[in-house]
Amino acid sequence: MISPVKVKKGDAILSIDNIRVQFNQRCVLKDVNVQVFPGEFIGLIGPNGAGKSTLFKVILGLLSPTQGSVRVLGRAAKRGDRLIGYVPQKLFLDPNIPLRARDLVALGLDGHRWGIPLPRKERKKRVDDMLKAVDAYRFADSPVGQLSGGEQQRLLIAQALLTDPQILLLDEPLSNLDIKSAYEVVNLVSHIGREKGVAVILVAHDMNPLLSVMDRVLYLAEGKAVMGKVEEVFRNEVLSGLYGYPVEVLHVNGRIMVVGGNNSEINGYPLECNCCTSEAAT
Repeated sequence: MISPVKVKKGDAILSIDNIRVQFNQRCVLKDVNVQVFPGEFIGLIGPNGAGKSTLFKVILGLLSPTQGSVRVLGRAAKRGDRLIGYVPQKLFLDPNIPLRARDLVALGLDGHRWGIPLPRKERKKRVDDMLKAVDAYRFADSPVGQLSGGEQQRLLIAQALLTDPQILLLDEPLSNLDIKSAYEVVNLVSHIGREKGVAVILVAHDMNPLLSVMDRVLYLAEGKAVMGKVEEVFRNEVLSGLYGYPVEVLHVNGRIMVVGGNNSEINGYPLECNCCTSEAAT
C-alpha cells in the first residue's frame, strides 16, 4: 500500500519559482512564478506555442529549466515522481487490441515492469476501487479499444490516480470529447480533487466546462504567465501586459473574446477565448 503524503495547512503542493526555459536563442518560458495548493483546480490556458507543454515537461521532471526551480512538496521536481499523475491528451489504440479496461488502469501500478504482472489481491482491489471512483467499473472488462473517448478518458484518469498523486496534470483531455462527455470529465476530476485534496491543472482551449469548478486561471502567452481568478486575468490591462501590446477583452453574446489591436492573430492562433461567459467574468 502506498503511504499517503501529509501536507501542512497553507503549504503549496507545487512551487514554481522564477523559471526560464530557453532553447538556443529562443526563450519559451520567461520568469514564470506559480504556486498551487491542495485541492485547487487550475485551468491552464494560452495560444499554441505559448509554453503549456513545456511547463508540463518541467513539472514532470522531463526538462530542466535554464534558471529557477520547481518543487513538489518542497522537493525538486524529478522524472517519475509518484506524487504527480499525468493524463495525456488522447489514447490511440487499435479497436481490436485485446486489452481490457481494467488492464489499462493496472498499468498505472506495474506498467514499468517486464512481463505479465502476477495477480494479487491488493493490486486487484486498488484497480477496482479506482475504477469505481471514476465510474468506470461497469465496463471494467470491456475491450478498451472499443470504448468511447469519454470512457477512455475515465480510464486514463483512474490510471494516473493509482499512485495517490498530490498533483494531477491533464493535457487537453476535453479536445476530442463531445460537450456532455467534457462536462462529465471535468466534474469527475473536480470531485476527486476536492475529495482527496489533489491539485488539478487542466490544459484547455475552451474554458466553458471549467467555469463552475475552476479556482484560478493560469494564462500563458509570449512565454510569460499571469495567474488569478477569471475576473482578475481577463482584463484589458492584464492581457495587454502579458502579450506586450494592446489587447482588448470583449463581451460578445455571453462570451469573452480576447482581440489584438487590429483583430490580429498571434503565432497562427486567434486571440479569442471561447471560454468564459460574461457572468463568470463580471
